[in-house]
Amino acid sequence: MSETRRMPETVTLTIDGKGVTVPWGTTILQAARQNGIYIPTMCYLSKVEPIGSCRMCVVEVEGVDGMILSCQEKAVDGAVIRTNSEELFHERQKIMELYDVNHPLECGVCDKSGECDLQNKTLEFAVDTQHFAARDQHRPVKNWGFISYDPSLCVMCEKCVRTCAEIIGDDALAIETGGYKSTIVNTRDLSDCAQCGECMAVCPVGALVSTDFKYTSNAWELDRIPASCAHCSAGCQMEYNVKPSSIDNPEPRIYRVTNDFEFSSLCGAGRFGYDFENRQAKKDPQILKEAAEAFAKAETIRFSSVISNEEALLLSRIAERTGARLVCDEARGYQKFLRAYRQASGRSLPGADLESVRRSRVILTLGTRLYDDAPMVKFAVATASRREKAQVIYCHPMEDLRLQKQVTQFIKYEAGSEEGVAALLATTLVDRTQAPEELGRFLEDLDIGYLSAESNVSEEELDRLKLTLWKSKRFTLIVGEDLYNHPRVENIARILAAIERHSDFELLVIPPASNSLGVSLICDLADEAQGYTVGVNAPGDYVLSALGDGDCDLPAMNQQEGTLVNLEGRVVPTHPALPYGGWELADIARELGIGVREIVDLTPELPAEEGFRAVSFDELPDYFDVTGAEHRGYLLERRSGEGDGALPEEPEELESYDGTILYRCNPGKQFSPFTAKTHQLREEAKLLGSAQFATAARIQDGDRVRFVQDGIEYEREFRIDTSMKGTVAINPVFDIGLRGFAISSYRFSPAKLTKAGSADE
Repeated sequence: MSETRRMPETVTLTIDGKGVTVPWGTTILQAARQNGIYIPTMCYLSKVEPIGSCRMCVVEVEGVDGMILSCQEKAVDGAVIRTNSEELFHERQKIMELYDVNHPLECGVCDKSGECDLQNKTLEFAVDTQHFAARDQHRPVKNWGFISYDPSLCVMCEKCVRTCAEIIGDDALAIETGGYKSTIVNTRDLSDCAQCGECMAVCPVGALVSTDFKYTSNAWELDRIPASCAHCSAGCQMEYNVKPSSIDNPEPRIYRVTNDFEFSSLCGAGRFGYDFENRQAKKDPQILKEAAEAFAKAETIRFSSVISNEEALLLSRIAERTGARLVCDEARGYQKFLRAYRQASGRSLPGADLESVRRSRVILTLGTRLYDDAPMVKFAVATASRREKAQVIYCHPMEDLRLQKQVTQFIKYEAGSEEGVAALLATTLVDRTQAPEELGRFLEDLDIGYLSAESNVSEEELDRLKLTLWKSKRFTLIVGEDLYNHPRVENIARILAAIERHSDFELLVIPPASNSLGVSLICDLADEAQGYTVGVNAPGDYVLSALGDGDCDLPAMNQQEGTLVNLEGRVVPTHPALPYGGWELADIARELGIGVREIVDLTPELPAEEGFRAVSFDELPDYFDVTGAEHRGYLLERRSGEGDGALPEEPEELESYDGTILYRCNPGKQFSPFTAKTHQLREEAKLLGSAQFATAARIQDGDRVRFVQDGIEYEREFRIDTSMKGTVAINPVFDIGLRGFAISSYRFSPAKLTKAGSADE
C-alpha cells in the first residue's frame, strides 16, 4: 500500500537574495509581497483568483528556462527567484508598449489621471517611444447607470469581470472577444445589476468611471478622509474624497467615495450614497438653551441607532441625570434577541464573521432578505459559492431571484412562522449525540408534523438539508432583521443558541442598522411608550435626528468623529468629512452639567464589561485582516460561559397571514437615487409586487394606492416586479425620514390597499 504524501506546512525560498519562508501553497508573487519585495502587475488583484492576462509579473527562476508568471506559480522549497534583471525590464517595457497602442492621450481630462496604473507604469518602464501600431476602432462610450464605460481606454485586464463574478456574484460583466476589437459588455439589465461600482473601483485606467464624478475634479485636488460606512452594519472602511472650500468651491463637498479595492469592497449605498449630511442645523445660543431645557424635562429620548458609540454612551449619562427613558425602536428588538442569546449560550457574541462565511461549505440563512439587508454578507456568500462551491440554503417567505446563482435550496415558509422554522432547523441541525439530555428530549417532543404544516416547510425539504450536511463541512447560519421584532424573539434566540452550541454551525447575526450592536451594548433601552404611534411623538418624547426632522439636530455620520461596532463585533473609527453648523450632543451635555469636552473623549470610557478596550480614539490599534489589508480598530473581547441552561419553549401558534401581505424592506439601491450634484431624489419609492399580488389586491401596474403599515399612512405608485412571486409586496421606508427608524413591529403585515381617489377611501 502506498503511503499518502503529506505536504509541508511551509516552504523556504530565496527572492532577490533574500531568504523567505511562507505557507505551502503561496504563490511567488504573494511570497514576494509578504516580504516587501516589489513585482509589478497590471491585472493582479489580491481579492480575486489570479487572472494572468497582463504578464507584467514575470520572474526568472534559477534552473528554469524562460520567464514564468509569479501570480500563478506556487513557491517551492529551495527555489531561487530573480524579480529584476535587464531582460525582465525589457520584457515588461514591451508589454507596456502594447498596452499603450492607440491608448488615447486624454490624461488632462481623464478621471483616473494621477492614480492610473497605466500612467504610472508607462513612466516606470520608460516608454517614451512606440514601436507598435494598430488600426483604431470606433468605440462609443456606454452608459451603465451610475457607471460609464469607455472601451477606447480599456486595457482588457479583466479585473472588473472577475470582481463582479467572484466578489459580487452577479456575473453582470463579460468579455466580448474579437482580438483588438475585444470589449467588456454588460450582460444584465441595469435593474438587475447591483450598481455597486466595484468594477469601476478596480479598473486600473479610466475605462470605468462614475457617471456623476466624470469631468468634475482631478484626483489630486481631493482630500481623502478615512471613515466607516454608516449605511448598514458591515461598517466597511472607505474614504470620503472631499474638495476643500475655495473661491470656486465655497463649501467643502464630497465628490466621491473610494476604498482599498485591492482587498476590500463596497456596496452601491456605501459608494454612491454619501450625500446625507445635516445642512439645516444652526449654532444659535438660544437653540442650545432650549435643547438643554427640553432634555431636562423629557420623559423619553427617542433616537436612531445610526449614531456613534460615544453618542450612545453620552445619551445614557444624560438619561441617568434626567431620569428619561431611552427608546431606539430599530435596536430594541435586536437587543432583546442578543440578551436572550447571551443568557442561553453563555457567549457574549456569536462567533461567525465575514471571513468564516467566505470559507463556508454550507450556508443557511433565516429571516433576512440578504441582498437588501446586508449586501456585504451577500458578497461573502457569493465568494463562498464561487470558491468553495458552497451549498446555500435560503429560508424566507419570498424567493429572491437575484440570488439564484448562489442559492442551491430555497425553503419557503409562511410569514410569521419563524419560530416554528427555527425549531424545525434545530431538529435537523443539532447533534443529539453531543447535546444535553434535556435538549434532546425537547427536540424529540416537538410535533414535527404540526410545525411543518403551519410553516409550510415539508419534512422532505428538511431531509434534503440533512443530506447536504452529511456531505460537507464548515457551516454558517446567518439570521437577520425579520426575527428581532417577532413576538417570540427571545425564544427564537434561545433556539438559535442551542443550534450554535450543539452543531457545527457558526452563527452570524446581522444587526438592523449601522450601529445597532454598539447601541445595544451601551444603552439600556426601554420598550416603546404606551400609546405611541409611529411618526407621532408621545407626550414627553424628545426626538433626536441627523435628518433635520426631529426636535433636536445632530451631526450626520459623515460630519462626526467617533466609533461604531460592526456586525463582526469590531470597533471601527470614522472621521468627519464635512463641517457641521449646529450644536453637538457634547454641547448639550455640558449645559446639563455633564463634563465632556469633545465626544471622542468618551472613547476610552466605553463599557469594558461589554468587551470595549480603554484606549483613546487617537490610539486605536492598527490591525491586518486575512487579506492583508490594514485597518484601525479592534475586536470586542469575546466572553464565554455556561449560560443558564434553560431550554427553549415550545413554539406558539401565531395568527396566520392570509391574503395580500406587505413586507417592510429597503432595497439595496435605496441610496442610489441621490446625486451629489443636485441633492435631489431621481425617483420616489414605489410599492413593488408580483403580477399575482396585483391580481389578489385588484390593482394594476402603475396604479397609485393608499395603505397603512406600522401606523404610517402611505400613498405609493405600485409597480409589478417580474422577478417577484406570490402575494407579498415590498414597501420601502427610506423616504419617510426619521419615522423609518421609529418602527418596532414585525416586518410582515396584512395589506389593505385602496386606489388613490377611489370611492373606498
